[in-house]
Amino acid sequence: MAEPSTFGKWFGSALVTGCAVVAVAIYFWPAPSAATAAVAAPAIPVRVVTVEQRSVPVLVSALGTVRSLRSVDIRPQVDGVLVEMPVREGQLVSRGDLLARIDDRAIVAALNQAEAQLAVSQAQLASARLDLRRYQALSRSSAISAQTLDQQSALVTQLEATVRTNEASVAANQVQLSHTRIHAPNDGRVGIHNVHEGSLLRAGDAQGLFSVVQLDPISVEVALPQGMLPQLQALLAGNDHDPVPLQAYSSDGGTLLGEGRLALIDNRVSSQTGTIRLKADFANAEGRLWPDQSVVVKLRVQTLDDALVIPQRALRQGIDHVLVWRVVDGNVETQAVQVLHTDNEIAVINGLAAGDSVVVDGHSRLRPGTAVRILDEAPGRGAAVAERRVF
Repeated sequence: MAEPSTFGKWFGSALVTGCAVVAVAIYFWPAPSAATAAVAAPAIPVRVVTVEQRSVPVLVSALGTVRSLRSVDIRPQVDGVLVEMPVREGQLVSRGDLLARIDDRAIVAALNQAEAQLAVSQAQLASARLDLRRYQALSRSSAISAQTLDQQSALVTQLEATVRTNEASVAANQVQLSHTRIHAPNDGRVGIHNVHEGSLLRAGDAQGLFSVVQLDPISVEVALPQGMLPQLQALLAGNDHDPVPLQAYSSDGGTLLGEGRLALIDNRVSSQTGTIRLKADFANAEGRLWPDQSVVVKLRVQTLDDALVIPQRALRQGIDHVLVWRVVDGNVETQAVQVLHTDNEIAVINGLAAGDSVVVDGHSRLRPGTAVRILDEAPGRGAAVAERRVF
């Protein structure tokens, strides 16, 4: 068997040496660092807002009912035919305006009869008094008996009572006559007519002619939990010269119908519902508030000065606390916060500083230390009011 050539021996030795060098180089080549890997990872796109510091009025929102300050059902107080009703449905009337007139001929006749009876009794009384004075003069000279004098004195007393009875009868008929002309008891708006001219009216009718309802000013009643009573009492006590403002909105909470002031707190708590009724007065010149209408009432019960405000959607619920994702130098970290007040739009918190940036969109992919790319700063919608609903 022939021995390998010198070239073959050299080539084999070089090949072994090259493989060894490559293996050593691979072994000692530095691995990529964690920081290099992190930089290589793409930044997570998020939207952020800036923590604002401002005064925030705290509102309590509840359902209320519009009530007229004066609502009167116009009903007949005497029997008779309705001969005139000069007001139209929906007409605005002033106190004292003529609303209806009832046939008064029978009552006028009764009044004339009562006045005639009164005149007769007054004439009889005058004659009896003259006779009494004569009998008194004769009695002093013993020209008549004491019995005759006593009888005349009793007759005068009897006729005086008759006169008073007839005067009362005249007054009663005058009152009945006044009821045949119905005048507006207050300023207000005339409702739908239930009867018309020519109808026979009776004092005992269950249905009235129509109603007159005052629209301006008007009131709103609202019920709040009895636990708020001390706070409400403090509001009224501390605002004798600065009325507590309220706003009334349409039932969907969208359209502002009027602004009023808190007038009073009811004198008792409802034992059935555990609520206390409030009454507020509203100017209503445009008639936007309507009697018995359901509205949403918002009452400012407190003002939080220098409050830290963020959108409510920035809050995340942790295992045992509420937190937010705060952006620091392009990375995010969790920050526990204390929520003082919140509603559907904003949250008043402690645990951050004014000017901090917190994430409001893009939470799902975040981890502590994750690099983020800010798309834009989301508007802080509604970041001026903290509202609590009680309905």
